[in-house]
This record gives sequence, C-alpha cells and structure tokens, in this order.
Amino acid sequence: MEQETEESNRHKKCIPKTSSRGRNGTTNNHHVNNHHLLLHHHYQQQQWQFHHYHHHHHQLVHQSNRNAFGYYNQNLYQIQTYPPLLPLPPTIPLNLGTNPPFPQNQNCLPKSQPQKPPCRKQRNPPLAAPSNSQAQDISIAPAKVTQRPNGVLSGKREGRRITAATQQSGMVARRPDSGGVEGTVISLLANHFHVQFDPSQKIFHYDVEISPNPSKDVARMIKQQLVLENSADLSDSLPVYDGRRNLYSPVEFQADRLEVYIRLPLSNGKSSSSSVGETVNSHEKTQQLNKLFKVNIKLVSKFDGKELGSFLNKDRDDGTPLPQEYLHALEVVLRENPMEKCLNVGRSFYSNAMGGSKEIGGGAVALRGFFQSLKPTQQGLALNVDFSVTAFHESIGVIPYLQKRLNFLHDLSHNESRGLTSEERKEVEKTLKNLRVFVRHRETVQRYKVYSLTEKVTEDLWFPDRDGTDLKLVDYYKEHYNYDIQFKNLPCLLVSRRKKCYLPMELCVICEGQKFLGKLSDDQTAKILNMGCQRPKERKAIIKEVMAGPVGPISGNHGKEFKLEISTEMTKLNGRILQPPKLKLGDGGYVRNLIPSRHDRQWNLLDSHVLEGTRIDRWALLCFGGSPEQKSNITKFINQLSQRCGQLGIFFNRNAVVGPQFESMNLLNNVKLLESKLNKIQKTASNSLQLLICIMERKHKGYADLKRIAETGIGIVSQCCLYTNLAKLNSQFLANIALKINAKVGGSTVALYNSLPSQIPRILRSDEPVIFMGADVTHPHPLDDYSPSVAAVVGSINWPAANKYVSRMRSQKHREEIIQDLSAMVSEILNDFFEEVSKLPERIIFFRDGVSETQFYKVLEEELQAIRVACSTFPGYKPPVTFVVVQKRHHTRLFPDGSDPSSQRHFHDANVPPGTVVDTVITHPREFDFYLCSHWGVKGTSRPIHYHVLWDDNHFTSDELQKLVYNLCYTFVRCTKPISMVPPAYYAHLAAYRGRLYLERSDSTSCSRGVSTISRATPLAATPLPSLPEHIKKLMFYC
Repeated sequence: MEQETEESNRHKKCIPKTSSRGRNGTTNNHHVNNHHLLLHHHYQQQQWQFHHYHHHHHQLVHQSNRNAFGYYNQNLYQIQTYPPLLPLPPTIPLNLGTNPPFPQNQNCLPKSQPQKPPCRKQRNPPLAAPSNSQAQDISIAPAKVTQRPNGVLSGKREGRRITAATQQSGMVARRPDSGGVEGTVISLLANHFHVQFDPSQKIFHYDVEISPNPSKDVARMIKQQLVLENSADLSDSLPVYDGRRNLYSPVEFQADRLEVYIRLPLSNGKSSSSSVGETVNSHEKTQQLNKLFKVNIKLVSKFDGKELGSFLNKDRDDGTPLPQEYLHALEVVLRENPMEKCLNVGRSFYSNAMGGSKEIGGGAVALRGFFQSLKPTQQGLALNVDFSVTAFHESIGVIPYLQKRLNFLHDLSHNESRGLTSEERKEVEKTLKNLRVFVRHRETVQRYKVYSLTEKVTEDLWFPDRDGTDLKLVDYYKEHYNYDIQFKNLPCLLVSRRKKCYLPMELCVICEGQKFLGKLSDDQTAKILNMGCQRPKERKAIIKEVMAGPVGPISGNHGKEFKLEISTEMTKLNGRILQPPKLKLGDGGYVRNLIPSRHDRQWNLLDSHVLEGTRIDRWALLCFGGSPEQKSNITKFINQLSQRCGQLGIFFNRNAVVGPQFESMNLLNNVKLLESKLNKIQKTASNSLQLLICIMERKHKGYADLKRIAETGIGIVSQCCLYTNLAKLNSQFLANIALKINAKVGGSTVALYNSLPSQIPRILRSDEPVIFMGADVTHPHPLDDYSPSVAAVVGSINWPAANKYVSRMRSQKHREEIIQDLSAMVSEILNDFFEEVSKLPERIIFFRDGVSETQFYKVLEEELQAIRVACSTFPGYKPPVTFVVVQKRHHTRLFPDGSDPSSQRHFHDANVPPGTVVDTVITHPREFDFYLCSHWGVKGTSRPIHYHVLWDDNHFTSDELQKLVYNLCYTFVRCTKPISMVPPAYYAHLAAYRGRLYLERSDSTSCSRGVSTISRATPLAATPLPSLPEHIKKLMFYC
C-alpha cells in the first residue's frame, strides 16, 4: 500500500503550504516594510557576501589572465588615450543563455500530449492525380507491408495519420537487430562519461518568480544569497537554478510556497540611468544602493527517476517516452558549477582557465571552452563532453571597437572631428545594435543595450532638465564630470526604446562575454579553426582535464546532493571498420577498376579515366582584375587544363569560342553591367555556350550575382578560380577543376563496380530502380531577422549507378526548418527520374540533413507525409520509404583506444580509419541509429556522422544500411576519396547554399566588413528564387 501511494504521488497535484519568510526563516504575514527591518540588521553581512561572490566569480573566469577580456589591459585595447576618469567597475557576465529546452510546468499534473495540428494544404504537384484521389488524406502506413519486424511501427494507427498526439517514442523506427557484425573490430574510446543515478531519488521542482525582473546574472546572485540566508527554509539543501524560473532541490523545502526578500548592492535605477537625456537632478550623484528583490518560490512538481530508468532499459519497449522533465533537472544539476565559473553560451562554457583568449581581429576574440550534454544511450545515461572554441566581442572602448570592425573608420582615433555619412551611420548602427555596453565616466554596474544611434551628432544634442531647463549634452559632461567630449561630430548611443537616453560613444565600453554573431571573415574563421583543430591525442587530453578540472561538470558538490555518480573515464567500446568497395572507372583508361587500399582510402586517376567524360567544345573566358604578371599565366593554365582533362578522358577544347575578356573587379559591383557583359558573351557565342570560366583577382561578394545571372538568366554553368592558384599549377589542382567542370556539364567520375543490388540483394534488384534523395534547409545569418530560408531537395536519376542527381530549390518562411514545398519538389524529381529511367522508383531512400533531436517528430510527421502526397500524384504509386536524418552538428568523437596494443600500433595519435562504424553502447537504447566515420581526418579530430533512421518501410538490417551509406560515400563527383557525409545529403547542402546565393545582391550590401543586416520587422512572404532553365535543372551546376 505504501509503494502504491508513493507511486501515485510522483506527479500529484501539489497542495501548497504557504509561508512568507525573511532571513531568519520566521513566518511573517506583514507588509514588505517588516522585511526591511529583518534585512536591515544583516545589511553589512549581505554586502560583504555579494562582493565576495562577485569578486570570486570574476577571478574564476579570468584566473591568472585577468586582462584577457579588455579594459584591464591598457596595452591590448588601447583605451589609455582617454583622459583618466573614475576607475572601471568589475563586470557582471552577460545574459548569454538560451531558452530552456523544456517548457515550464505550471502545476504538478503530467503534461498532456500536444494536439494534432491542422493538415497543411499542399501545392498541386506535376502529374496530379484526379480530384477524387484522396491525396490530402494519406496514411503513413507502408504501401506493400503491414507488419514490421522487432516491434517497429507499421505507421498505421487506426487509419489516422501519425501526429504529435501519438506517443513520441513509438513514432521513430526501432533498431531491427542487435547491431551490425560486418567489418574488422577496432577498440575505441568515446567522449561519453557514464552517469549513474538513483531512480528512487526524488527531485522537487520549484517555480521562482523574482520582482523586479532581474537579468540572468543578477538572478544567480539572488539565488546565492537565497541559499546563504535561508538555509533553514530550504531544508539545508543545495538547490540548483537555471537562471530563469526553475529551481530544483533533492529535498523538499519547509513549505510549498515561500516568499523572501533579498537585498543586493546594485546601483539605484534612477541614478544609474543618468545616461544623458533622461531628466535627472543635476545635483544628484550616482550611488551604490541596496536593491530589494522579492522572491516567490512555489512547488510545481515532484518526480523521481524511475521512468528514466525504464526508458534506458533497452530490453523493454513499452512505449515509455523519454522523461524530459527529469532529464532537464539533471542537466541543470551538472551545469550549476560551470554556470557560476564560466561564460555560458547555449550548452557550452568558456573560461580563460582553458588557455586564455586570443585576438582574431575585427573586434573579436576567441575563447576556449567545453560542451556538455546528457544523452540516453545503450550503456545508460551518459554525459557527452567535448572541446569547443567560439568568438566573443572584444571588450574594448566603442571607438577602438569600431576602428577594428569597420574598414572606413580605421583612423577614427586620429580624426576626432570626423563625422559619418548617412550610409556610414547605418553601418555603425548595424554594428552596435543589440550589443551591451557600460560607461566609464562614473562608477556603476549598470549595463545598457544599444538600440540605435541619435539622428543628431553629439554637438547638437540637448535635453530638458527636471526644472525644465534645456541642457546641452557636451556642457552637461563638462559641468558634472569635468570631461570634454572629443568626438562631437559622432552620434550618441540610444540605450532605451521609450526614453531619450544618450551615451557618448567615447565613454562606452563593450561588455565582455557577448558571443560574436557577426559573419566571421576568412582570416577570423581560419584562426578559430586553428584554435579548435586539435589532434585526437590532444583533444582527448583536454576533455579529460575538463572532467578533472575546477570548472568542469563534476567540480562541485551538487551532483552528490542529487545522488549522481559520473565516471571520469571515457567510454570504452568496439567499433567495426567496413571494407571499401570496388570502384568502376572509365573504359578508356589503363586502370578501369580498383579497390582503394591506402590507409586514407584515397585513389588517384593518373592512369585512369573518369567513368563518363564529356566534351566541352564551346566555352568562354572572363577575367576580373589581375596584374599583368598574373594575366600572363592564363595561356599556360588553359593549355595545362586541356591536357589534364584529356588525361582524365574529358575533351576540353584549347580554344575558347569567346577569347579572354578582361574586366575590372569593379564590374562585380554593378549587377546591370555584369548582366549585360554576360549576355554579350553568350550572344557572341551564338547562344550556344556550354561553360564560362571566370578568373578573379580575389574573392568578391559579386560572386553571388555572377552565379545567379549565369545560371538563371543566361542559362550557362560556370567555373570560377583565383589568379593566385594559377601561379602554382599542379596536377591535383587541375584535376579538381576538371572533375568539377565534367560534373557540371553532365559527366560522372566514378561508380561502384559491384552494383548496390549485388551487394544488398535481399532488398535491392537491378530491375527495380531505387531513388536516393537528399534534403537540407539553409537559414540566414543569425543577425538577419528577415531574409527567407532556402530549402533544397536532390534526387538520383540513374540506376543502378545512382551517381547523377537533379535538384530543386525553394525559398520559404524565415528560419522555418520544415520544408514547406517538399511535396512539389519531390514530385518534380520523381518526374525527372521517370523521364530518365522510364519508370518510377520502386523504393525511396530519403536522407534529411540539418535536423536536431527536438525536431524529429515534427519532421517525420510533416515531411514523410509530404513525400507520400508527392507519390500520390502518380496514380496507384505507393513506394516504401526509408527516412534517415543525417546529423553532423553533434559533439560525439571517437578515438582509437591507446591501451589496446593493436590499435596503438596502427593509429597512434591518428584519427579512426575510414569506414569506422559504431552502433552499440553510445547509440540510442532502442532506436535505429549509428555513427559512421567514412572519411580520413587530415587535420584535427574526425567527426563521425550520426545517422538516425526515423522511418523504414524497406526493413534494412544494420549491416545493409551501413554498407549502403558507406559505399555511396565513394561516389561523390568532386573528389577521389570517400567523403564524410552520404552524397545525397551533401548535394542537398550545396544546392541549398546555391539558392542562398541567388538571394544575395552585391549592390545592396554594405561597405563594412563582417556586418549583417539587422531587421526586427515582421518577415514578409519569402522572396521566390529565380527560376532555372530546364536544361540547367538537369545538371549538377551546384557542384
């Protein structure tokens, strides 16, 4: 009876036991003034505690390198040119967190399942079925089978579509077996650390409401004070806090409702807001006052880990969903200590304790850190920890920051009288908007968010004082701070949406800890990659140091409070090395087939031809910029390219139909002139050009216009290269260019010698064609809140070679991950397949890139349905579909196990070999997923691709699907080595990127470096992509 009662109370409705308490924990039902009396006696102690916490936090972030972020280091940030004012205050780390991954509970009742969304209207695709075909009410049941092995869902739920209302754990395909067996066994380590938890340990979830609403950093200080001052009320526990509304405790507090008051020595809102323009008393000085916060704590739920334990039991498959609430609570427990000591960005933490910061130019610094996340795996709960590097805004004065960030202001400090043109002002506003700054002319911990710039320059700004007198801003600073404004012709920062609060730029400093969201330059990107490019042995050592270090996830005592035991050793497991496939090359070469036998699985074409070489008879050459010396290399380049093409079985006419056209780089800045030039070249060639070769002096934003005009306007494919590459011609560079050209005009490089049907005979047949499809969505830059996203779908159109793909691209709603027009795109590609093969594919194998775990069920529900709808446009056509998510943005890394003698002998400080596959221990307890490292990592540590099967009507075994994916990785058209990701997904990524280029315009971009347009307006309907000519659609122009 006791056990039954305990079980029933795990998610029961909480009956509150209300208590209002001060510091002593005594019950108090009086007004807030009574709390003032209680807190007044302890004011000095609180103030010391606050400063102790704040100083401690700051030292932990900076460690020995206290000046790494800016305003402490005068030599680094060059702000000593300013007159000496008041000393700079210590900083409060900024609010860098993201929204919690799980919604806040409002009561103790279990969450209800989401309701089925309304059916999305589909656009009528080509070859539409008759109106009575029921195309809009398609079940996701398989076409040819009604039962799936090993308990895998058939997709049929009483005739309904699968919806979000269906139990989520029952939607995704189950693992068909205990894992694959093919390949040579290899001993590995994975950066997963086993987590043991007590399923009977209850966790008490409290809602925390703080008034007035503080920043996330101040909220953490309040939590610290709360624990220090109210330990009795909190049952002497060490609760953990996510910085927002969620507090978790291993024991129940003394009351279900608590009301306490916390004082912190923060600056008073009125005096600290003396950003000039807001009416202030001219005699009032900024003071450090104790700010009072009201904290309401309410118990919302209590739960234990029994459901998580049941979910992790891979022998049970009772439909138990992943208990997200419990998992989230454990995440918060393990994040507590890093949150107090590091800068937090998403699930990553950054600290100077991990090697200091490094300037990467353009107003940015790179900081090392680590990523951590809990994952349910076959070995149980595991903590995934990985090394990470990211860029932050450099904490320096706004003036030197603008000098580093914007080319046109590089000499600003030497030209104090300089003003801004209207275009320059827009660029400065884009650069500074939404950044947080603090002021250096007075003592305050106040932080300001930049909303815009003043229309008038500083010299012309006036504001009304409280007595109604108009004050001139420059006079105000002279009178109150004895400071002469130097940059009087620059605008001020506006730091309030409602009030006219002015801050002169020269008195503002960029706050530390703000993630750099601007687009990184090539040089910045190279420096970031260099910092993060660690060989396996070094990366493994860094991760181990994190686990044992003072800022890592197990460095505090919170885990013990919640009865968590985390291993400090990486997970040991066995992987398998799949054998490379035999490859088929062109008939004209000396070597016509081969098995890649090198350790990196690369092969060369020195004695071979490509599988299908093309003829390029009619081409033109267009050159942009270049010195006379660079231009002299053109003839040699063309002759050697023609010769190398011949060696590869590709005919490339040495003589261009249109001789070299030399233009200035400025032509790429003028879209109309560029279009006119390309039209003229095509007309000169009698509208029959096959290829346009473009040689550029340097990379240029006009590249996007060139591609768009050539492919959508003129109807020709192009190949671009730089003059710098022409000066160092080698066989590999020429071969790379030749392979890309051959693919763009309709050729192919390689195919599998033993066709897929012969390798997977149980499922595939030579006379039953299969289509491989890939899909991806590319989103605009993080600072762009307006531009549409671009979706792309590709599909193979030849069988059984399956090495030529057609594509479709669409723009869609801003940052919409679900492909909106998928049905129409799939239908068009199926139509192209029918035209080439003379029959529709018997099976569809669909690879979807760019989907996170939280989106699995929505993608499966909507996109699988869209594929079914596309198939229904062909009467009676219901092929089985396999839907696989391809994930590359994850943090699982595999290392050869150095303790294994055989592994150490062959792979000492090397990456795992191509073909390494893992489908046990670190994979999902029941769902069908695996990690495959199909490429050889030359630099850094290889990242395996995570393949997660969401739906499988074709009933692949683990061995069959892994072999299929790995073999396809050898058929990529642009190189002679296996690539890291299955080609359909890679091609979809390239096609989506090309669609993104079509939306860019060089004449509308700015004169700045690394600045993206910021728009807070409501996104309008997506700008449609320009249409492609039919003959271009059938080519792999995006390669």
